[in-house]
Amino acid sequence: MASAVPGPDAQAVPTAPRLSARGLRLAYDRRVVVDDLSIDIPSGGFTIIVGPNACGKSTLLKALSRTLSPAAGEVLLDGRPLASYRSKAVARQLAMLPQSPIAPEAITVRDLVGRGRFPHQRLLRQWSAVDERAVEEALAATNSEELAERYVAELSGGQRQRVWIAMVLAQQTGLLLLDEPTTFLDIAHQYEVLELCARLHAEGRTLALVLHDLNQAARYATNLVVMKAGRVVAVGDPAQILTAELVEDVFGLACVIIPDPESGTPLVIPRAARTGIRHPPVAEP
Repeated sequence: MASAVPGPDAQAVPTAPRLSARGLRLAYDRRVVVDDLSIDIPSGGFTIIVGPNACGKSTLLKALSRTLSPAAGEVLLDGRPLASYRSKAVARQLAMLPQSPIAPEAITVRDLVGRGRFPHQRLLRQWSAVDERAVEEALAATNSEELAERYVAELSGGQRQRVWIAMVLAQQTGLLLLDEPTTFLDIAHQYEVLELCARLHAEGRTLALVLHDLNQAARYATNLVVMKAGRVVAVGDPAQILTAELVEDVFGLACVIIPDPESGTPLVIPRAARTGIRHPPVAEP
C-alpha cells in the first residue's frame, strides 16, 4: 500500500531547537552586558545576530558556546543545561569559532584542522583513519586542500578564515557558532565566507553567526536576531522584521529599505545627509 504524502497545505511539525537560552544575565566582573535574555536557535536554521557595537552580540555567542558562564539563567542543549555536560561532550555537539583566533607558531594548515578532532580523542583511541577522513573532508568543504601543507601564518586573510572554518568542520558537529567571521576581510572574501556558510546550512547544519553588515545578514539569514543594549528587540524572517523604523531605532540610521535587485531580500539604503554637498558630474570621456 502506498504511503500517504502530505498535501501542499499540510503543516510541518516544528523541530524543537537544540540550542536555547532562558533568562540570561551575562556580565564581565560587575558590568552587566546582557540581562534577562531568552532566545532559541532554530534547528536547521541560519541565524544571524546583528546590533550596534557593545550591545552584547558576541557576549551572547560566548554564553551559547559555554565560553562564558551566565551570572543568572541558563543555556540549554537538547533540553539539558549546557553547564551539566563535560567539555568534550559539548565540543562533540557544537563548534565555536571566536573573533580573531590565534594559531600556534609554525603550525601547518593540516595540523591546525586536525585539532578539530580533539573532542573525539580518547585515552585508548588516538588518531585514526576516521580522523584523517574528517580532516580531508573539512579541507575539501572549504576548498583548502591546496593549502594543507602551508603554514597558517603565511596565508591571506580569506585563506586563513577558510582554514579556521575547516577546523571547526573537522569537529563534525551539527551546530556551528561563528563570531564575526568576516571581520578584517575584503568584500570578495566576506562573500566567499558567507557563501561557504550558506552551503553548510544547505547541507543540514544549524548555524548562528554574529555579523555587522545588515545587508549581508538580510541576504543570508533564515532567522535574524536584532539586539540593542543587551536585549533582543526583534527576531524572525528578515523580510518580515527588518523595517526602516527598526533600523533607525536600533542603529540611529535614517534609511529606506528596498528589495535587493540580486536576491530580493531587504536592502538597507541610508538616507543622504542634508549637508548641502553636491558631487560634481562625471565628465564625458
